[in-house]
Amino acid sequence: MATVNDILNVKGHEVVTVSPKSTVIDASRLMNQAGIGGVVVVESEKVVGIFTERDVLRRVVSEQRDPTKTLVAEVMTVDVFTVRSDTPLDGCSSLITAKRIRHIPVVDDGGMRGIITSGDLLAYQVREQQDTIDYLNHYVHDLR
Repeated sequence: MATVNDILNVKGHEVVTVSPKSTVIDASRLMNQAGIGGVVVVESEKVVGIFTERDVLRRVVSEQRDPTKTLVAEVMTVDVFTVRSDTPLDGCSSLITAKRIRHIPVVDDGGMRGIITSGDLLAYQVREQQDTIDYLNHYVHDLR
């Protein structure tokens, strides 16, 4: 059974993080530079939140907050769901669907190991299906 580690082995273990004391504008610029939709908020090497494009829209723009003065701690999502690297991918898919989230930090006993997204899960499923299709095509053609 495929696990989170299978995705991390392909994707890599890099995680973009910010401090809860960062401003929204700084965190947003960091996300834009990295081409990502969210950053993990870390304090003393502990995950304390996640800050996403959705948070910018719902808690900054719609409330007309000044992004140069608003701290990430004031608008981040604090209910962060994490998984371990040995978590089966089916469990991650269920979590994403049930909780309506897109980003899941991967945390093991040794600390943060990476992050997976709904897009990562979808890409993995597509690769798996393509591998199955390729295998079946070779099998059928070898029978001829």
